[in-house]
Amino acid sequence: MGTLTYNFLVDPPFSRSFKGLITWCLLLYMIQCSSATSNKTGNNFYKWEVEYMYWSPDGIENVVMGINGQFPGPTIRARAGDIVHVQLTNKLQTEGVVIHWHGIRQKGTPWADGTASISQCVINPGETFDYRFTVDRAGTYFYHGHYGMQRSAGLYGAMIVDVAEGEKEPFHYDGEFDLLLSDWWHKSVHHQEVGLSSRPMRWINEPQALLINGRGQYGCSLAAHYGNSSFSQCNITGHEQWAPYILHVDPNRTYRIRIASTTALASLNMAIGNHKMVVVEADGNYLQPFETDDLDIYSGESYSVLLKTSQDSSQNYWISFGVRGREPQTPQALTILNYKTNSASKLPLSPPPVTPRWDDYAHSKAFSNKIKALDHKSIPKPSPTYHRRIVLLNTQSKMNGYTKWSINNVSLSLPATPYLGSIRFGLRDAFDQTKPPEDFPEHYDVMKPPVNHNTTTGNGVYMLGYYSTVDVILQNANVLKENVSEIHPWHLHGHDFWVLGYGEGKFTRSDEKKFNLKNPPYRNTAVIFPYGWTALRFVADNPGVWAFHCHIEPHLHMGMGVVFAEGVQHVAKIPKEALSCGLTAKRFMTGSHLG
Repeated sequence: MGTLTYNFLVDPPFSRSFKGLITWCLLLYMIQCSSATSNKTGNNFYKWEVEYMYWSPDGIENVVMGINGQFPGPTIRARAGDIVHVQLTNKLQTEGVVIHWHGIRQKGTPWADGTASISQCVINPGETFDYRFTVDRAGTYFYHGHYGMQRSAGLYGAMIVDVAEGEKEPFHYDGEFDLLLSDWWHKSVHHQEVGLSSRPMRWINEPQALLINGRGQYGCSLAAHYGNSSFSQCNITGHEQWAPYILHVDPNRTYRIRIASTTALASLNMAIGNHKMVVVEADGNYLQPFETDDLDIYSGESYSVLLKTSQDSSQNYWISFGVRGREPQTPQALTILNYKTNSASKLPLSPPPVTPRWDDYAHSKAFSNKIKALDHKSIPKPSPTYHRRIVLLNTQSKMNGYTKWSINNVSLSLPATPYLGSIRFGLRDAFDQTKPPEDFPEHYDVMKPPVNHNTTTGNGVYMLGYYSTVDVILQNANVLKENVSEIHPWHLHGHDFWVLGYGEGKFTRSDEKKFNLKNPPYRNTAVIFPYGWTALRFVADNPGVWAFHCHIEPHLHMGMGVVFAEGVQHVAKIPKEALSCGLTAKRFMTGSHLG
């Protein structure tokens, strides 16, 4: 076995003359003084170009969607209270683009949420759109494309918000690593989209690789020498685009590892050989710390864990990510925890941690039930009661021979005019004014395939009372095939919600006694387990129009989502570029702002 060399990725060194530095500082000062959106740090302006480019995420060259020649896109780092300004230019030539800032609530800037047909028009080829928004809370976040299936194409990156100046985290650590997880197919997203929209549906199967910070291995294994792998040993120098991202650590230190999952399909489980983790944050909110051997993470979720490097420092240790919730056809993603007292090329003595069986849901539920909110000033207490309850049945269905995912038997089909503009300006012809269903028939058997396979499409909106408290019950069910029910992670834009509880079978009012109203986790993404329910509660206090959808990208593409609107009459000064399509383009294109 050859020696492997791994390089920790850092920004390249640079030098400037003193005169150049003075010039730069003067320019920066002028920009701060002349721009109403600049913040006191003045370092949160980003100029991005989105384009397709050749890359080798897993050792096989392919076409990825990158930003400024990078894959994944550049990491945004800011402090709570900062204004982030991203000037995004679409260089894709033949398709539009938007970017969603996952977990950022966009208070006062709903048009910057980055959801095509909901908060804004797509940015057409050659056009530039300015995203300006406040990052109001510290935490682990990320961004990704939210048009078509551009997340699957590689349009994503990390977004880290540190505590405001003078504030402290409720835990201590000596260093930090940021891990962004994704899955990768060798067939393009256009293959995927056409397959999902075909009659009958053509499914491209499971991903070829799992990526850690955009890096994975296909057709070989870092751990092949243990003898239980059908792959050959990877031959890596460390300079390849697909070389693993190594975590270099000093002994007897505490490290914060931020983990965010932007996977299009895969639910994952993380473990670190011979080390336990302490979970302290989820989706930008602090948790009561708890120790675990491994961690389940679903698409759209983020966590922070604390790792103590207290093991034998003469050895290295595996970090593994394996598939959960689907019968795995994709190998584990692997990298190495390297104690700096020895070489990063030294492979661990033991095989990688074994991922729990993909359908061991008892293991997953036990982990989810350990997650409790920390008693902290940044986390509000749950409302004791609700004003409105919406029950959302998740089903697979058919429409004219096409396979769909439906909510209360309606498959979401987005309109040409963004809801934010059509609701704000009373354009009633822009979308279906029929109220979407708030429940499903009482006699429906969630344990069996639907008796009636047929569904309909719709784009109606759940109009919520401003500042009302809303309960959402996510109800899972059997799909079209017998004895199959899938995991669905649901993500809410513009809000966090309290996860009041999980349960088995069909939800009934008697299940309310199981709700946790003392310390429920406060999150933006929550999972529903097969044949089960998940209860959520949130306050509709953020004027705008917000997507709520399954974060598995093929499922959303096939209609698995709904739209909430609240207090839209309070939204003002919408940039005209956000609504320069559909009916709003025809009727309101005067001046620089709308409303």
